[in-house]
Amino acid sequence: MAASPSLLLVEDSPEDYATTVRALRKTGMMGEVYHCEDGDDALDFLYHRGKFQNPAESPRPSMVLLDLNLPGTSGRDVLEEIKGDDELKTIPVVILTTSADQRDIEACYRAGANSYLNKPVDLDGFVRSIQRLKDYWFEIVVLPAAR
Repeated sequence: MAASPSLLLVEDSPEDYATTVRALRKTGMMGEVYHCEDGDDALDFLYHRGKFQNPAESPRPSMVLLDLNLPGTSGRDVLEEIKGDDELKTIPVVILTTSADQRDIEACYRAGANSYLNKPVDLDGFVRSIQRLKDYWFEIVVLPAAR
């Protein structure tokens, strides 16, 4: 895995986006973090459409951190689109959401989610969760090379 993995963070809440980026930086994650505020932009980013047509400005991420409850195309639909596409399905998708609903958890794993994390309500808990995520996905497992 490259020393500086890139992430696509799909999050509509400015507060949750800022908290996630702060937690990533506290863990020493120095790779690029790309941000999309809704599911439509996330799919445009991944398929290099619309304002994301330039692959140099919207490269294939090492991982997608995906909120479920998004305006427009939902996180569930984005997950299904990614995991149903031969070019995208090898990108790990980690659901990062407030939903603890067992139906959401099961539906996401059935659709191909690689992990499902609940957003801890306190910053220290959030940083610990992001540290474990970083340690596992970027220091332990071997991911396919970005294309």
